[in-house]
Amino acid sequence: MKTGRLLYLSRDDVQSVGLAMADVIDALETAFREKGNGLTEMPPKPGIHPGGGDNFIHAMPAYIPAMKSAGVKWVSGFPENHKKGLPYITGLLILNDPETGLPISVMDCVWITAMRTGAATALSARYLARPESSTVGVLGCGVQGRTNIEALNIVFPLKRVKAYDVNARAASDYAEEIRSRFDLEVVGVNTPREAVTGCDIVVTAGPILKTPHATIQKGWLDAGAFASLVDFDSYWHADAMGESDKFCTDDTQQLRQYQQNGYFQKIPALHADLGELVSGQKPGRESASERTMTANLGLALDDMAVAPMIFKKAVETGIGTWLPL
Repeated sequence: MKTGRLLYLSRDDVQSVGLAMADVIDALETAFREKGNGLTEMPPKPGIHPGGGDNFIHAMPAYIPAMKSAGVKWVSGFPENHKKGLPYITGLLILNDPETGLPISVMDCVWITAMRTGAATALSARYLARPESSTVGVLGCGVQGRTNIEALNIVFPLKRVKAYDVNARAASDYAEEIRSRFDLEVVGVNTPREAVTGCDIVVTAGPILKTPHATIQKGWLDAGAFASLVDFDSYWHADAMGESDKFCTDDTQQLRQYQQNGYFQKIPALHADLGELVSGQKPGRESASERTMTANLGLALDDMAVAPMIFKKAVETGIGTWLPL
């Protein structure tokens, strides 16, 4: 590869590379095994909060030697963007050559963020959910509601999805799309409780809030179910989370930093992080009746597991625009 230039990949470029969700899940499993064995470098992400409220822009660096991957993602989440016709999540990722430090690619991070977040849920569920899980409840029918089902459908024998959104039209459109894409039975439900009770897996995928609205109550989540808190604890009452037999995350150090910043004030004691589960240092599900949960925070490790594959395929297929440094 020539030096003195980098490959720019737009949002369309990244998506057109055609990386499969199954490959994203496999890459994350490798990365988290390395993390569990202490072979990665990833400091807690610093952030700024323009405009206040629940707005954020985070810097997310990571290094995975085994995957020859180093770089940083600069990503924003602005919950009110939908009122302006703009996406909630936007940002860029810089991939560096780990041997020289030179930047080799700048790519849009929206597709990567969506896919790797769904993959992290599926990877966690591989260790924490019952393997025969077939019914999923989704609360929040946006991007993450879609990619979480895409990923879970690879790992589990899904048959039925119960979808809830505060916007009934969003839930209806979601149901039609998921039914068509994955040949699943998709039922729109009228209340949050209907999307929790009676499900093997529950995914809450609303906006991330520092002060949870705590809609999901104690007694809603069935014994034996697994929940993925994509929106942190925003949807969950503390008493409902307290019913969990194993409460996990993807990175303990990052969770502790969030707690110092005012998030996750009423969660249960941590059982394990995802690296510990994948590397076998801590047990996952140990009985069919356990309630298990994970609050995956979205890690730079996820992004840096995926970015080198995007870059490699783009170079091989001639996708993107080369720019001088």
